[in-house]
Amino acid sequence: MRIKFPVALWVAASLIGPMNAWAQQEDSVKIEATQVRGDIYMLTGQGGNIGLFNGKDGSFMIDDQFAPLTEKIIAAAKSVGGAVPQYLINTHFHGDHTGGNENLGKAGTLILSHHGVRERLQNGSFIGAFGMKSAPASQQALPTITYSDEMHLHINDETVRIVHVPRAHTDGDSFVIFENANVVHAGDLFFNGFFPFIDGSHGGSVRGVIAGVDRILRYTDKHSKIIPGHGPLAAQADLQAYRDMLAQAYERLLKLKNQGNTAAQAVQLQPLQYLEAGWGGGIFTADKWIEVVYPAVF
Repeated sequence: MRIKFPVALWVAASLIGPMNAWAQQEDSVKIEATQVRGDIYMLTGQGGNIGLFNGKDGSFMIDDQFAPLTEKIIAAAKSVGGAVPQYLINTHFHGDHTGGNENLGKAGTLILSHHGVRERLQNGSFIGAFGMKSAPASQQALPTITYSDEMHLHINDETVRIVHVPRAHTDGDSFVIFENANVVHAGDLFFNGFFPFIDGSHGGSVRGVIAGVDRILRYTDKHSKIIPGHGPLAAQADLQAYRDMLAQAYERLLKLKNQGNTAAQAVQLQPLQYLEAGWGGGIFTADKWIEVVYPAVF
């Protein structure tokens, strides 16, 4: 099953207005909970995949999709024994991962992130690839606790390790490791089964994503369960295949860039057409993906 990255919704919102876009889609969105291992679940709906960890110390959530879905997300969490989360980590600042922050912040959730995520939310952002401008977030939506490199949470008899990766999907990405359960939430370092969006406007780079994936791979084995930022639940082999695709693409695009080719010229040469069948099932064809990531190759 291919789950498309929600840029289509972002683009619609920028063209016809956020409320109109949501009026057309919100009612049809269903939040589904998939058990990953034990009390760890993956919630899917519209936006980035959510991680949920329930236990005696409360619920811990990873990302929160869009604001109009918060009630549905909480209902799905309660259906598997959870509650309004006591803790929330934002893996990066994009709206399909942080849109519910204000609602949850008002409900008393403690929000954590890399310090760069707080800065992006506080100052607003502009994603050049889609011409999408986001206003500064409210005080209730901002992370209260931030970190630079790593931090640990010790909850529900589990050690949760949060690791920052520089200059990857953005400049503020983190992935989350459940050390005892052998589960990882990769955030948008991992788009399972299709070409990823890499936000060069905010410090992202293809090389950085590869480096980030390499770090995740070092924490996993053949028994690991991996929640991607987008796409179906994965195993280590899926993440390795994704890494191999990125490395091949990077090598070919870097060569063309070093030869002085523009993005348009690179597209004409179709260096990634052979990857289309396996990785073009999201919103990006191989040619469109080159246009988006070419400035972020280095």
